[in-house]
Amino acid sequence: MRKGWLFIISCLVISLVFMPSAWCKTKTIKVGINAPMTGDIPKVGEGSKFAAQMWLEDIKAAGGLEVGGKKYPVELVIEDNESKAESAVKVNTKMITEDEVLVIVGPQSSKQAIPAGEVANNYKTPMISPWSTNPDTTNDRPFVFRGCFLDPFQGPVLANFIKEEFGFTKAAVLYDVASDYPKGLAEFFKEAWEKVNGAGSVVAFESFTTKDADFSSQLSKIIKSGAEVLFTPQYYNEVALIVQQAHELGWKKPIVGSDSWGSAETVELCGKDCYGLFFSTHYAAAGAKGATKAFIDRYNKKYGYVPDDVGALTWDALGIVQAAIQSMGKITGNIEKDRQSLRNAMAKVKEFNGITGKMTFTENGDPIKCAVIVKISDKGEYEFFKSVCP
Repeated sequence: MRKGWLFIISCLVISLVFMPSAWCKTKTIKVGINAPMTGDIPKVGEGSKFAAQMWLEDIKAAGGLEVGGKKYPVELVIEDNESKAESAVKVNTKMITEDEVLVIVGPQSSKQAIPAGEVANNYKTPMISPWSTNPDTTNDRPFVFRGCFLDPFQGPVLANFIKEEFGFTKAAVLYDVASDYPKGLAEFFKEAWEKVNGAGSVVAFESFTTKDADFSSQLSKIIKSGAEVLFTPQYYNEVALIVQQAHELGWKKPIVGSDSWGSAETVELCGKDCYGLFFSTHYAAAGAKGATKAFIDRYNKKYGYVPDDVGALTWDALGIVQAAIQSMGKITGNIEKDRQSLRNAMAKVKEFNGITGKMTFTENGDPIKCAVIVKISDKGEYEFFKSVCP
């Protein structure tokens, strides 16, 4: 009798020792959020976190994510990348190897998303950047996706808009040469502008370095160049300084921006100096309808301000992740297999109707979707001006 009990106990011990550790992890689906909670653009991180928390509320209210007829609870693992490339890499590495997340949403800006995407792809972990428009984020990385249009599309959109709207032939560009996003978009804009207006029609192509706060030298050159319009694809913390300093130096011509202007902080910091200016972006909050308006109203009521494009894109990115997880068929409990399965499911997402527009993914993990031109009203609101589609 004693030998029989010893045999049973031995079997139980062996089964516990050799049972895959991932078995326990099937109870919770972990989603990583790699965002800039501190550093140069903390409002971007805040919008990412708030949208993610709203999404999680809905998942919990539904009793979890249903996969193959079974509901699984979801946990968010939110980490601060400090708006630094090296920190974004560390965050991705930690979330993949220690936290064992199934998928990562973020980073947002290209400067962090490009190196972090390399980590995700090397570890064969699905990652979707809601806001990174630089082509290198997803290029040759089958595990990396994005929720926004690309700069090779955005550059011509802006060049053609300025030409059609104002009829100008001479443009100036001011950009951060040390950051992937503005540098890449500045070059795409220049190429598109000169294709329309001829070689040399970008009469000033001025740069600065991250953390610079005095742009008077570059702006003086731009003013003397004879440019009719200034394009500056910078983040909200720099836009206000550039626009205000340009006006102080006597610039009275249009200044046009890109989707990096989309934060509510742009107008907060810039004030009336930015009224009447245009920028390209992913959605327009003012006048929104349907699901987009519902998201904006809910976010505004909960957090006290209208969500920027980062918040909206993060919401859509999580919606894509949710749709893909629910189409996986099953959660095996083997994290490597489940990550591969999710990656395959994300690549098959077709006609996703997000609050920032309808999208279908290319083989590169990039969505085909429209851009929006927004005008900053005299009330500081981002008003829809026109839509430009591929």
